[in-house]
Amino acid sequence: MTRPTTTFGLLGDTATRDYADKLRLFNAFAAPELRQAVASLALTPGMRVLDAGCGTGEALGWLADEVGPTGTVIGMDLATPHVRAAHGTAAESRSLLLQGNILAPPMAPASVDLVWSVNVINHLRSPVDGLQTLMALVRDGGRVALGQSSLLPDMYFAWDSRLERLVNEAVRQYYRDRYQLDERDLASIRAIAGLLRQAGLRDVHVRTFMIERLAPLRREDESYLLSAIFRGTWGTRLQPYLSSDDYEEVMRLCDPSHADYALRRDDFHFLQSFTLAVGVV
Repeated sequence: MTRPTTTFGLLGDTATRDYADKLRLFNAFAAPELRQAVASLALTPGMRVLDAGCGTGEALGWLADEVGPTGTVIGMDLATPHVRAAHGTAAESRSLLLQGNILAPPMAPASVDLVWSVNVINHLRSPVDGLQTLMALVRDGGRVALGQSSLLPDMYFAWDSRLERLVNEAVRQYYRDRYQLDERDLASIRAIAGLLRQAGLRDVHVRTFMIERLAPLRREDESYLLSAIFRGTWGTRLQPYLSSDDYEEVMRLCDPSHADYALRRDDFHFLQSFTLAVGVV
């Protein structure tokens, strides 16, 4: 296993940063749409594919299903906890696994047919540099496929647009304060197609998949929204950025023991976008 150089990205990522629980929850939650995105690439048996920033590795199996036993799937992630968590999936799908920094990948140039990378480029201080490094791993005529969730604001409280707007603004302010970022840093990834073109990729095209959930929710949906969003992204960190009344209302909506718990309301309707931008090297 190659030990990556310690480095700090836009959101403070290092080899010890651990998003494993949140990544598992998101992949279980969004699996139907993520698999549609993989299928849209029309991969063929025998291809060699890199999942750059593979996280806990669920996509390794989805990619392996597309390239078949004659193909090769390689997962790479900076974080030691993620690589450790991905071992089971990698073994089951006969995928290879590397620990490495995508800005200095431990791979030979022009060695893969496709790079697949989801919710990773937005963590880099220079997305174009990251893209160009990944492009160097791709054979002539191969592709880079970048996936990014939430280019549009997510919808959590369909019945209360005001509260939803305040919560989204509070989350952005929290990230600005914690990581000393401005609005352009937080929103620049929305120009994902432009990033591919700026990096020098050709024939760029984009497709957006809507992740839409309606009450009653699947177990995977409630687990992700409750643990990763309501508790893991919101919770007490929003308190300084909301009025006391608004904060109390959000906490009621996020509390499974309260009668107002949002995820069990009959009118709960969730929307999140997942955008896949693909370009040719």
